Amino acid sequence: MDRAQKEKVVDELGQIFESSGVVVVAHYEGLTVAEMQDLRGRARANQSSVRVAKNRLAKIALEGKPCASIADFLTGMTVLTFSEDPVAAAKVAEDFAKDNKKFEILGGAMGQNALDRAGVESVSKMPSREELIASIVGCIGAPASNIAGAIGAPASNIASILSTIEDKAAA
Repeated sequence: MDRAQKEKVVDELGQIFESSGVVVVAHYEGLTVAEMQDLRGRARANQSSVRVAKNRLAKIALEGKPCASIADFLTGMTVLTFSEDPVAAAKVAEDFAKDNKKFEILGGAMGQNALDRAGVESVSKMPSREELIASIVGCIGAPASNIAGAIGAPASNIASILSTIEDKAAA
């Protein structure tokens, strides 16, 4: 890899470190190509990405970035899982780690906050952006459906009373 290619990789990694809501660092030693493809597929399905980078270049890219604290995790065969959503990449990494014992999560960063192994696990248990939006929409929609039910209830009650009177009259 020549100097221009290295500079390009450092720039790409710098963009990742700046724009990502969460970055998870893990060791992947011993994973097969098929297992790595599985990880990438899971990440893609959850709007996340996976990147294997040279530790030295990643450390250079981290200089001056908010998540510079993860530089300590960059030893050995490391892989970065990242996403704009502050939860998605952590969920992907945790799910993959449960299925593959060779995939060892070291830690990560959420903005300026450094995460240890337990921190990544805690973040992965948080609801994702889509889940939060769905629950907010549900909360907003619930009063409207209650109002509609309350408005429709008297008419329904009158109809059932009339039906009962009609049945008694017919009998």
